[in-house]
Amino acid sequence: MKNRKLASLPAIPYVFWMALFVVVPLVLIVVYAFTSESGGFTLENFSSIGSYTMVFVRSLVLSLIATAVCLIIGYPVAYVISKEGPTFQRVAMMLIMLPMWINFLLRTYAWMSILENTGLINTFLSDIGIIGLINRLFGLSIDHLPLINTSGAVILGMVYNYLPFMIIPIHSVIVKIDKATIEAAEDLGADSVTVFRKVIFPLSLPGVLSGITMVFVPSVSTFILSKLLGGGTSMLLGDLIELQFMGGAYNPHLGSAISLVMMIIVMACMAVMNRFGDGEEQAVIM
Repeated sequence: MKNRKLASLPAIPYVFWMALFVVVPLVLIVVYAFTSESGGFTLENFSSIGSYTMVFVRSLVLSLIATAVCLIIGYPVAYVISKEGPTFQRVAMMLIMLPMWINFLLRTYAWMSILENTGLINTFLSDIGIIGLINRLFGLSIDHLPLINTSGAVILGMVYNYLPFMIIPIHSVIVKIDKATIEAAEDLGADSVTVFRKVIFPLSLPGVLSGITMVFVPSVSTFILSKLLGGGTSMLLGDLIELQFMGGAYNPHLGSAISLVMMIIVMACMAVMNRFGDGEEQAVIM
């Protein structure tokens, strides 16, 4: 009995940490979401969310696009890396994770300097005559391409910052696929395309689903990217929530209600992805 009590002691700090920084904030969000400024129970905070439907839709659409782009880029990269030797894989994964060692805000400011009207890309296009060619072809008189303060810039920021979260789990799953399984498929007459379609891709789906979750969740709740790269023209859920807590429209009750709805949406998406993953895994086993 004493040994069991001693064994449970190391878990106490973790339980305290979770309670203080996870459970308590969630409880406060729920309390604020269902109360008014006077402290009484109300559902008015949720009824007011309807006026921000476009913000929810815009956030989901941009996040889904960024997640799809990360998957389209990340899967081939992870697949190619997994086919190389151990040394190449270690170097490649280090280079992929290297930008993550730099502050998120600094990386975003770097992209601002690249995409701005007098930034690196527009200066390069102007120097090689692309801007002038566009003006002659379309009868325009522009001196730069509108790259920054657009939804495309926000998606680019999401892809750049969250792409490693797609590559790493996919790579970690592909490298663990038993080579004997692939060789067995080849011995049975399957070509490389069939092996990939019938063996490698189905077995790598857990990594794909993990990558999708790890990219979608931070993308749908981001706010600094839309502020700096979007110029505040495309308000996302993160911007809306920050505005309720930090901006001039201070309303923590509405902000908590929006946060709660966003958490429910994210959890529902994760539940759907998990069920999809379970179904695919059973199909592969059968």
